[in-house]
Amino acid sequence: MSPTGVVVLDGLSAPKDLPMGCMHGTPWFVRQLGSALIELISTGEVSLREALRRAIAEVNDLHRGSCALDQEAVPASTVVMVRERGGSLDYLVLSDNVLVLDLGADGIKTIVDKRVEEVAAEEMQAALRGPTGTAEHAAHVSKLVSAQRQLRNKPGGYWVVATDPAAADEAIAGSVDLDRVRQAALLTDGASRLVDTFGALTWAELLALLRTEGPAALIARTREAEHADPLGERWPRLKHADDATAAYIKVEA
Repeated sequence: MSPTGVVVLDGLSAPKDLPMGCMHGTPWFVRQLGSALIELISTGEVSLREALRRAIAEVNDLHRGSCALDQEAVPASTVVMVRERGGSLDYLVLSDNVLVLDLGADGIKTIVDKRVEEVAAEEMQAALRGPTGTAEHAAHVSKLVSAQRQLRNKPGGYWVVATDPAAADEAIAGSVDLDRVRQAALLTDGASRLVDTFGALTWAELLALLRTEGPAALIARTREAEHADPLGERWPRLKHADDATAAYIKVEA
């Protein structure tokens, strides 16, 4: 977070039985990417797309030579970020994080990139069949990730933040007048589950929960729902409990 911007990242899980071409790992990648993005967007001198492009290149330079960056098996992350600039709220979303904007009289707008759900459909359906936590389920998830890696950051596939700066060109980006925005939420897919997976809240109710009780309450409610369906029988999903991060912004009138 910077005085004018917020960045939320979600590193892609890598099953332990699959190869990884980077010695640093996903947590390191996400930390380095987040630091680079915050610094780049804080000045307001470049667009969010350009900030993402430069951040990817900067992180590449940090581990070029020690890691196989030309492989499919490299760390990757989703991203959602916003920045106030010149009376506007700029936004960028890449992969399945969610941006929720309360635009007052114009209603609630959600921005999410769901292209990952449109590829490897057969493998996805197999991986969604439970019960979660079994060796069979883990094998199906590994097969899904293997298929997705072959389609990652390629035309006809889907796009995430990894080692190709051109992924920034595939992000959903735009701006809204700041005086239209009442509040906003930046969510990883693990934090949007109460709405888009469990159907327990509407987007308006999710914003109200964040406003009155904060992100910790949202995540606690999410964990309660996950624990109520430990095998993924009511709500089929790839993981019993997913990493969850939420950031909430209230815009003062």
